[in-house]
Amino acid sequence: MRNNKTSESKFTTMTQAPIRGLIVRMAIPTIISMLVTSLYNMADTFFVGQLNNTSATGAIGVVFPLMAILQGIGFTFGQGSGNSMSRSLGRQDRAAAERMSASGFFSAFLAGILLMASGLVFNSSLMRLLGATPTIMPYAVAYVWYILPGAPWLMASLVLNNQLRLQGSAYFAMVGIGLGALLNILLDPLFIFIFNMGVSGAALATSISQFVSFWVLLAGTRRGGNIVPKLRNFTFGLSQYAEILRGGMPSFWRQGLGSVASVMLNVAAGAYGDWAVAGMAIVTRIMMLAASAIIGFGQGFQPVCGFNFGAGLYARVRKGFFFTLQVMLAWMLLISIIGIALAPGIVALFSQDGEVVRFASSVLRFHCYVFPLMSLVFASNMMLQNIGNAFRASLLSMARQGIFFIPAILILPNLFGLVGLQTVQPVADICAFLLSIPLVKPVLQELKAGDAKLPPKLNSEARALGRGKGDS
Repeated sequence: MRNNKTSESKFTTMTQAPIRGLIVRMAIPTIISMLVTSLYNMADTFFVGQLNNTSATGAIGVVFPLMAILQGIGFTFGQGSGNSMSRSLGRQDRAAAERMSASGFFSAFLAGILLMASGLVFNSSLMRLLGATPTIMPYAVAYVWYILPGAPWLMASLVLNNQLRLQGSAYFAMVGIGLGALLNILLDPLFIFIFNMGVSGAALATSISQFVSFWVLLAGTRRGGNIVPKLRNFTFGLSQYAEILRGGMPSFWRQGLGSVASVMLNVAAGAYGDWAVAGMAIVTRIMMLAASAIIGFGQGFQPVCGFNFGAGLYARVRKGFFFTLQVMLAWMLLISIIGIALAPGIVALFSQDGEVVRFASSVLRFHCYVFPLMSLVFASNMMLQNIGNAFRASLLSMARQGIFFIPAILILPNLFGLVGLQTVQPVADICAFLLSIPLVKPVLQELKAGDAKLPPKLNSEARALGRGKGDS
């Protein structure tokens, strides 16, 4: 009974509270969660960098595509099930949300077990495929041996994190991810330096923290009127997986193509030496940290978007989108200015190799020149994914590190050498920004029509949601 009252109160808040204040309240814990998670991802790079071993630092970059795949599958199940749950709760259909919760959670955990087993069996071959040079290979193999046992816990944690956040319980999601991240940061120096495990210690610290994070997040599902994933609600129904894929494929393409992009970048950089591989790995992690707070703010918009779209309150969805876009743009401009001005000092935090610092500083500045353009890409992708417009969301997800990145990495280094390698991602980012305009503009125009009638051009899933109540 208490859970029902909490759920009703949450529905009222999500659909009636002033939109700007609501997004800010939702965003604060997700921003903290994203920042801590990014520090979590940066911790291995930072502490391994203190070993003053360029090949060991390069190994982190080589393994990054594998981690991106694991995260991509986890996000696919998490975002796919979470987005559907959000819309179901907006329609006040809790039973459907409970079935989706179980399907996303248990599927991700099983997938993690399979990926862990296959990755451990084919460890060396996998590292060679991901672009490890002969000098990087021993460190990459050692890192993966300890990182893969955490795969099932990582993937299930990502599902729980997204499901909690998209139910409007970002605080519980923040606590679960945050505690795991802080534990990783504490364990890294212990295992790397005190126990003298080197790069293996960094991986072991990460796996342990993922295990702890999983149990904290699972405990969070039992509070605040949230849905607990229960085995009795788990089914292999095709309709369930079609729903998950519809909402989760943009995340899969974003992470999956990010993994492909990282492999191609490692191979292209490896032609110049380990210093180039290490430099690109460092810049990738720095830009992830730079984007984390912005993405965290956008994630505060996502449950608001899902609930209100499910309830038919389209004017609130549109208003929330523009507010999110404005905040993202302002912060990205500020971060870009700081990155351009302080690039060498920032890179030097992660490597004492002068060649790495000079190379990575130039790469970082090129990224910062176009970084503010990503505000439209991020905000558009989040809205399109949450309203269930899978085609447009997937296309935009594939753009930045797939549709535009792959041709750029194949062409620019061959034409312009090292400068071409440094500018691959910025060129792809500019193209993704230009694509986002025609993708999101028609949807915003349809939403502007108000909630008297559901916009006819939105996808078939959206049409099935029916007519809502009007804006508040």
